[in-house]
Amino acid sequence: MKIDWLIIGAGFTGSVLAERIASQLGQKVLLVEQRHHIAGNCYDYYNEQGILVHQYGPHIFHTNAQYVWDYLAQFTPWRSYYHQVLGSLDGKLVPIPFNLNSLYALFPPRYAEQLAQKLIETYGFNVKVPILKIRESAKSQDLEFLANYIYEKVFHGYTLKQWDLKPEELNASVTARVPIYISRDDRYFQDKFQGLPQYGYTNLFRSLLNNHNIKMLLNTRYQEVIEEIQYNKLIFTGPIDEFFEHMYGNLPYRSLDFKFIHTEQEQHQPVGTINYPNEYTYTRTTEFKHLTGQRTYGSTYIEEYPQPYRHGENIPYYPIPKEEYRALSQKYQKEAEKLQGRVLFAGRLADYQYYNMDQAVARALNLFEKEILSSP
Repeated sequence: MKIDWLIIGAGFTGSVLAERIASQLGQKVLLVEQRHHIAGNCYDYYNEQGILVHQYGPHIFHTNAQYVWDYLAQFTPWRSYYHQVLGSLDGKLVPIPFNLNSLYALFPPRYAEQLAQKLIETYGFNVKVPILKIRESAKSQDLEFLANYIYEKVFHGYTLKQWDLKPEELNASVTARVPIYISRDDRYFQDKFQGLPQYGYTNLFRSLLNNHNIKMLLNTRYQEVIEEIQYNKLIFTGPIDEFFEHMYGNLPYRSLDFKFIHTEQEQHQPVGTINYPNEYTYTRTTEFKHLTGQRTYGSTYIEEYPQPYRHGENIPYYPIPKEEYRALSQKYQKEAEKLQGRVLFAGRLADYQYYNMDQAVARALNLFEKEILSSP
């Protein structure tokens, strides 16, 4: 087989690049995916009960980049959706990220009012203030108490379950991102554009890849076919350490396991996702009908269990945010630079960097514009 581009991986990064090359350059692309389906971790399907479920955990699209939103809108209509998350704290369900409504849900009214006033007076209204900043700069016992409370009740336990590491073992940037949102806004995201593909992510990908210049090989490891294919250039979106045969060792990841549960209840929980920082061994539960807007009998939800990544046994989801692992990934990036553009690396696994979906799309669009269009 002779083609212009060989692309490894049919998630957002590989699929967007395939679409751009096929539609804008008119060149032939072969997309190779080791799983039995397109759409990567965004893959969704209708289960036996007719409910649209996300195979690899909840995916809510959100972005402030209109060009990303508009690009995908060529391939799907959007269903507007604002995700809400509650956290189980001290026997109560309170909004996450922690905000002013969370104060009133947890504390006596007068004390909640006192805390709210001090937060607003100190930091302003409608702003997100990292817990770390409050812990380090709090000039009142009340704010110091609040910062420590949120750190212990919301962040500490969740971090142990999610990463199997104590917060202090992770990069300081992780703690720095945990905010108090001084607002009454209960939405989990505040991006300008939020929603889900009207007919699901898999349908979006089918439309994205519906081009006569794009061929696909599913359920195929690239190592099985790469010697048999004649191609001009390669784009690799898989684990970069795998490409270089782990010459510097394995890059570590955290993985996930999901337990799907169907109930005859019309609604299992009041919002899309509930976090459990301190109870149970799972981190959160998500009920899909909240996300999709379906009206069907019964409901399906998942419990999400973090676990170690075991090469060849489960899926690498999250690069682990530790400095030593970032340094290891940079060794592989230097090896990639030696290939002088003959192979392009992009995506969460190839960059060893966690991307939201919009960031993965933006990474692919920018790579196409800046490197592929400008290359000879």
